[in-house]
Amino acid sequence: MISVIIPLFNKAETIRNTIESVLRQTYSDFEIVIVDDGSTDRSIDIVKSISDLRIRIYSQSNAGVSAARNIGIENSRGEFVAFLDADDEWKTDYLKSQIRLTEKYPQCDVFASRYETCTNNGQISPAVINKLLFQGNDGIVDNYFQVASCSEPPLFTSAVMVRRSAILEVGGFPHGIKSGEDLLTWARLAARFKIAYSTTPMVSFTIEGYNVTSKPKRSNDDDDFVGRELVVLRDNYHPQYINQYISHWHKMRSSVFMRQTQREKSINEAFKGLKYNPLNYKLYIYIAINLLPKKLQPFRK
Repeated sequence: MISVIIPLFNKAETIRNTIESVLRQTYSDFEIVIVDDGSTDRSIDIVKSISDLRIRIYSQSNAGVSAARNIGIENSRGEFVAFLDADDEWKTDYLKSQIRLTEKYPQCDVFASRYETCTNNGQISPAVINKLLFQGNDGIVDNYFQVASCSEPPLFTSAVMVRRSAILEVGGFPHGIKSGEDLLTWARLAARFKIAYSTTPMVSFTIEGYNVTSKPKRSNDDDDFVGRELVVLRDNYHPQYINQYISHWHKMRSSVFMRQTQREKSINEAFKGLKYNPLNYKLYIYIAINLLPKKLQPFRK
């Protein structure tokens, strides 16, 4: 059985479509574990109006998406745990495709698919995933940190299924951070377990706030817990291309600070990234942009 974990916080406009995308799955051996993270809108009422015995609801005071996902994991009953955010949707064969990966690649503990990004103006495009080493529609990702360093995120929360034992082994999702809790979780899994991947897009994701030209969806944490933990992974497990990935993480932080016009912090993050990968050319561009006179800055208060 697959346990579908849906954290819920004020998604009254989208939660019904999200749940219905699960109920329409051609693979039916699943449960839906919804964790309400202190919603103040009609989200939970909408969930309760959907009649299906496979839906279970848990509630907590607002503690963040990581805490909500972890509550879902703790209360899950399936061998596998699939994650779905309350504003994303699955195509009808998504779970079937994931089960096929478990059958074809039993040595793996993480199973993922490509996804589609949807912009604010309705433009839909498959996520750009580079450097995959296998041929065909699916395979094992042996170079996760290389792929993740030069692509859109290859593992996206709503397109990932994990053996419950594996996600418990890495401690679930880290609490108390604003940004990167999912990226750190995937990195921890990738350092320990094998990943099976399908290149067929099976999930729709709205990309608002993730483009370098748009306002950031999330702010950076002042304390870079994720960056420190990535270094711990490097020192303990020595995965290939981890330095490039750490540099990529600092590039993302530099981008957020730059778009928020926090130029000194953006430059500092860029130099941190260059320490791990001096060939990360975008960091030189970010430094140059931050050093432009204010009247020429593309991002201004």
